[in-house]
This record gives sequence, C-alpha cells and structure tokens, in this order.
Amino acid sequence: MTAVDDRPTTTNIVKIFENLEVPEGFKVELLRGVIVMMAGPDVAHNDIVEAIQDQIPRQRWRRLQTQDIAMLEETSEPQPDLVVVERGAGPGHGRLMPSQVITMLVEVVSKTSVDRDYVVKRSIYAAAKVPAYLIIDPVMAQCVLLTEPTGEGEDADYRCQRITKFGDITPLEPVGIELDTSEFESYEKVRPHRYP
Repeated sequence: MTAVDDRPTTTNIVKIFENLEVPEGFKVELLRGVIVMMAGPDVAHNDIVEAIQDQIPRQRWRRLQTQDIAMLEETSEPQPDLVVVERGAGPGHGRLMPSQVITMLVEVVSKTSVDRDYVVKRSIYAAAKVPAYLIIDPVMAQCVLLTEPTGEGEDADYRCQRITKFGDITPLEPVGIELDTSEFESYEKVRPHRYP
C-alpha cells in the first residue's frame, strides 16, 4: 500500500488563496505559502498611507493601494499598503502587479503585523528584487527605508537601511522626493518592539 501525501502543494495553495471568500472588513495575503488574514487597519494607519500618497507626484508615479503583487517564485501574493510604479509601467488591468515593474513598496506597521513587516515581507520583497521597501512604524514613530536588495529566498535582504523619526524629513531617493512625516501619528497604548 502506498502512502498518500494530501498536504497542499504550491499550486493548490495559490488556487485556494485566489478562491478564498474573505469576510468584509478583512485583508488577506499569501506569504511564502501561508495565508494570513488581518482585520481592517487603524485610522492612524490610513491617514499615514494617504499622507504618503499625496506627496508622491501623480504625474510620474502610479500610487496604488490594496494592490496584490505577483511574486510567483516566492509563492507569495502580498498586498502592501502602497505600491509605487512608474507611470506607464505595468498592466492597466488585472488583479496582480508584477514585482519586476515596482519601484517602491510601503507597509505601515499595524499592532499585529510587526514581525511580518520587518522580517517576512522584508525578505520576500528583497528576494523579488523590489528596489525600495519603506516601513512606516507608528508603534516606534519611525520610518525605515530599505534599498539595494540582495540574496535569494528566505536569505534575501536589503544592504542599505536608513531610519528616521516621525517629524523628520525622510529622503526617498527611489521616487525623488523628501517625505514630510510631521503629520504621522503614533499608536496609543502599544508595547514597543525590538525591530529593525
């Protein structure tokens, strides 16, 4: 008698993910073969995303919210808080934006996403060779800009890391702006963490 392995394969998990019915008010992502579901974000989170989007010039950049990203080698389809793509690059239709055309991804840390944003997604985005990954952290009132992706798979990382505090100007060379963070609010009554 032959044993049958009925664990989901990479192909099956992607199909399950793509056909998943997500309850209203929840966000779902596929991160290295793991389906992650999260409740909707804090208002401070959304205000920060809006402030960033307003500062990135629309004439040159597409600033896409809730856009799923295709990172097939990673068995990942994350949904960053903001995706920045040069105007004219990438598809005009469809659910997935290929990682190869992305200039910068932005994640605003939530109270429950610290490890995912600082560790898991950092590695996934570096493995996909996304040129810049900006982590906005209302827990620690800081911005972390990661550039120069290197490595493969779970060993991938960014060579350069620049940390600025909320209230300071944050240079974003990949998109040619200096980000004003003076409007960014920190979360209240949240335990500090140890990242980056």
